[in-house]
Amino acid sequence: MELDFVQLGTAPLLLICAGAVAVLLLLILVGKMHALLALVIVSVGTAIATRIPVGDIMDVILGGFGETLGEIALLIAFGVMFARMIEASGGTQKLSDALIARLGEKRAPLALGIACLFFGFPIFFDAAFMVMLPIFFAVARRLGGSMLLYVLPPAAALSVMHVLMPPHPGVVAAGVLLGADIGLVTLLGLVIAIPTWYLSGYLYGSWIGKRLVLPIPDFIAGGPQVDLPAQGSDEDPRGGGTLSSTATGTVQTQLVTRVKTGPSIPALIGLLLLPLVLILANTLSTTLVRTGALDGDATWVQAMQLIGSIPIALLLTVLASCYVLGTRLGRTRVLIEDMLDKALKPISSVLLVTGAGGMFGAVILASGIGEALAESLQNTGLPLVVAVFFITAIMRIALGGTTIAITTAAGILGASIATAGLNPIQSAALVLVMAGGSAVLPLVNDASFWLIGRMLGMTVPQTLATWTVLKTLLGTIAAILASIVFALAS
Repeated sequence: MELDFVQLGTAPLLLICAGAVAVLLLLILVGKMHALLALVIVSVGTAIATRIPVGDIMDVILGGFGETLGEIALLIAFGVMFARMIEASGGTQKLSDALIARLGEKRAPLALGIACLFFGFPIFFDAAFMVMLPIFFAVARRLGGSMLLYVLPPAAALSVMHVLMPPHPGVVAAGVLLGADIGLVTLLGLVIAIPTWYLSGYLYGSWIGKRLVLPIPDFIAGGPQVDLPAQGSDEDPRGGGTLSSTATGTVQTQLVTRVKTGPSIPALIGLLLLPLVLILANTLSTTLVRTGALDGDATWVQAMQLIGSIPIALLLTVLASCYVLGTRLGRTRVLIEDMLDKALKPISSVLLVTGAGGMFGAVILASGIGEALAESLQNTGLPLVVAVFFITAIMRIALGGTTIAITTAAGILGASIATAGLNPIQSAALVLVMAGGSAVLPLVNDASFWLIGRMLGMTVPQTLATWTVLKTLLGTIAAILASIVFALAS
């Protein structure tokens, strides 16, 4: 949000930002304070220190909190509901067994990563990650060893596609602001994305995944999938009335048998593809509207865009899974509702901490820290490619999000780049350098840092050693490869 106040100079703002991050880490790591409390305290303290008007502080922090949750709360909720339906039906076990039977145990991380390169092309990282997470966990549980070995490489594949490939918003916005050809950006992005993922996501992800052994989090895969009535209970999971202990045991046996039988592989693949198809239809219709090929005011076009929006696409997927993985397998509505309700209970901490991360990012943005540092770096006389990378990376560190970092940096640099006389290949390569910079160093002011860490059951140091390092390698390697293309095009 835009605030009218006198901002501090660059040096004080940078000192405050560094101090805020240090205090946050001390509170969480040394003081053992819950991340939600620490983020709120540091957010308010940072706002006061940077002289944001006291009367505006609550608007800033609640705005950041609400905006972050508005983007991901339904996504996470529907994602864990879908994951629980697949898990409880035995679908994840079937998919993982089929995958391993075809590709072998040793190639499982590589196979998951390659699949996610395709899956991540049209769908945003957060949505794709939530849809694929139960599959990652199922393979990890099937093969044993470190859970991260089967999560980090494919998660990195989803991330590299989100960072480098249109139609994802950050790289598209940068391309438009810098006047680059989006088709050329897509072609070069694909060439750069594959080696970038292999070097950072697969090699490093596999290396660190083998060394950091973590259990699969309980909220999707641990413990009983549904709380069935105990022996002698009067509750009938089939819908009503009472049961004797003998009858209850019979129902439990029937439900376990259904889970073992599970849905068919084509049905499971269809459910996994459903949100992909809906979101792709949204992307396609939106693109055609922008080019004038479709009338954006047409009701059917707006309806397609509505059902293809990420929350609605995932909602429809959950509803479809309730029938395919629940009702069709003989489960009652009472039992399905119980599964979905229990899927939501463990994620309250994930949602609140992720929202608080967005709160901290909003304070950093409103204080002017990112813009002040970017402008000072722009005047250092660094080569264009180097300056573009570092300015975007600084915006990422300061603002805490890939899309906002790259769009803000493109807005700052757009005028100077437009006068540089670049050819089309150089312009496209520069967009990808900027995209690489927007991926580095996800830290405690980044909502995705908390999302990944909490969903995988990691501590802050573990998240730093895994996801932060992996993303920094990903962004740096992508920027280096794009810089080579830029130099060759010169």
